[in-house]
Amino acid sequence: MFRDTKAFSGFSVDNLEKAKEFYGNALKLEMTEASEMAILQLHISGGHDIIVYEKPNHEPATFTILNFPVQDVAKAVRELKALGIVFESYDMPDFKTDADNVFRGGGPEIAWFKDPAGNILSVIKEDE
Repeated sequence: MFRDTKAFSGFSVDNLEKAKEFYGNALKLEMTEASEMAILQLHISGGHDIIVYEKPNHEPATFTILNFPVQDVAKAVRELKALGIVFESYDMPDFKTDADNVFRGGGPEIAWFKDPAGNILSVIKEDE
């Protein structure tokens, strides 16, 4: 039924201006703004936009809402930290990030950070 549809995803933020600054200036994503509605469209590779909308009673997602595949996770983390982005640190049995905030065991290398609304994002090792 939906196999050939051009599905897209979306998520909420508590402040669209902060989201524009973060996604456009810090992460360097192309975007457009729907002025008639409080919506940003993030334009990502592959041709499917992601909708970001302001929601007054926004609650941050407790899971990763957006993954950015990269060739070199450690390099991406260093570059984002240089922009002031803070990475999450985890220290649980069988799930630990290292001193660079990168998870390096039991799957692809991955590091998590949050947008200004508290939603969880990641940089993840791209499949080769």
